[in-house]
Amino acid sequence: MRYPADMPFAVSRPLSVPRHPQEMATVPRQTQRCIASGTRVPEERSRPVADTRSTEGPALGRYSFGVGDRFAREAEAQLRAFLMAADRGVAVTPVWNKSEREHRTVGSGPGDVRAAADAAVAALGWSRPYRVDADHIGRATVDPYLEPCDFFTLDVADALGVPVADEAVAGFLTRHPELRGTLDVPGLETPLELRREDVERSATRYLAATEAAGRLYRHIAAARGEGTFVTEVSMDETDDPQSPAELLVVLAALADEWIPVQTIAPRFSGRFNKGVDYVGDVQRFEREFADDVAVLAFAVSAWGLPDDLKLSVHSGSDKFSIFPAIHRVLEASGVGVHVKTSGTTWLEELIGLAEAGGDGLALATDVYAEAYDRLDELTAPYAAVIDIDESALPAPADVRTWDGERFAATVRHDPADERYDPNVRQLLHVGYKVAAQMGRRYTDMLAACRDDIARNVTENTFERHLRPLFLGD
Repeated sequence: MRYPADMPFAVSRPLSVPRHPQEMATVPRQTQRCIASGTRVPEERSRPVADTRSTEGPALGRYSFGVGDRFAREAEAQLRAFLMAADRGVAVTPVWNKSEREHRTVGSGPGDVRAAADAAVAALGWSRPYRVDADHIGRATVDPYLEPCDFFTLDVADALGVPVADEAVAGFLTRHPELRGTLDVPGLETPLELRREDVERSATRYLAATEAAGRLYRHIAAARGEGTFVTEVSMDETDDPQSPAELLVVLAALADEWIPVQTIAPRFSGRFNKGVDYVGDVQRFEREFADDVAVLAFAVSAWGLPDDLKLSVHSGSDKFSIFPAIHRVLEASGVGVHVKTSGTTWLEELIGLAEAGGDGLALATDVYAEAYDRLDELTAPYAAVIDIDESALPAPADVRTWDGERFAATVRHDPADERYDPNVRQLLHVGYKVAAQMGRRYTDMLAACRDDIARNVTENTFERHLRPLFLGD
């Protein structure tokens, strides 16, 4: 029997269908579900019976929401929003996320995120689960996150579309004969017609990525132990959204790698630009979201993936036009979702500084002026996820004439306010490097203007995000 070379488990004997209930008790639950459902457990990818540990990660809850805190000052204000949701009868698990790029820009480390989250939890007496996400990590960047994080977003974008050996594709097709012909997936309007050549094309496109995810997962599991962390797989960095058939291939391949994936981020149609609303066909998005929910439920039943597997929506902050659609699907299906936001809390800091007036407003306008001058540098890393009309940006000299209310209204994402300017908002969103380079001037001002900033952070998190997504109002 052949196992992935880096699988950190002892091999005792080949897996066979248990003959007695006592023997069934020694088989991992994922395999029990495959046996019970009649799904073939492929020999070359089977987990040894000797491994009886649970492979599923810690509880994430039906609803979870990722919040960014680039300067590690707003965790308490963010957590107050989750307490407000809990007071209204809706439990949402907070997940603090920060990417390697953001850490490098700000000069922080994963331990800083953990320390801020733990301090907020202690200060407010939060007794429910919470997580710290190693956001979009790969094998080259993961090691510093292993100890402080308990949620890992596996970024396999570099492996998407990388060619794999013909034998790998042939092996996948052999392991999954169920992915041919007519497949009736409950929840889809029509059965899927799966042709061999289409499944082969999808496998060729995604197998390198799922194999990379498997290697990364096993590296994390070897260091932390299985069942001690939440695993998310990001598949959203492709040009086109995955069809239900393609998502089935991805999920089957992840099951082959024995990854207990609890959230998966597929690619949806439309644009998910940083810090602004969704751009696209909302009805089409709702159909895609509902179809993907159905596909995930099928995959859990067919291949023994974790029962709490759910969709993850990336760059979900400020996507106000699709929040009602997400809520409708969640209510109709009874499933959960993870929504990951894109660091817009730092914009609430700027809004709070402006509303505080005086030195706070002066600092906020200085940030804008320097971001304006460094536009090409700051926007280059985010070119695929922003749309800024440079000709519409106000000149820094004009911005310096604004009072705090005008500056705040320009940046705050309130489409009903004619002063709101998405161009300014997007530029400042990617301009946090300017504030980071101010050092103590910026962080000391955050402390000086604490009340104004905290009020805006909590209001943005609850009123504009948690409330429409999970309470439906």
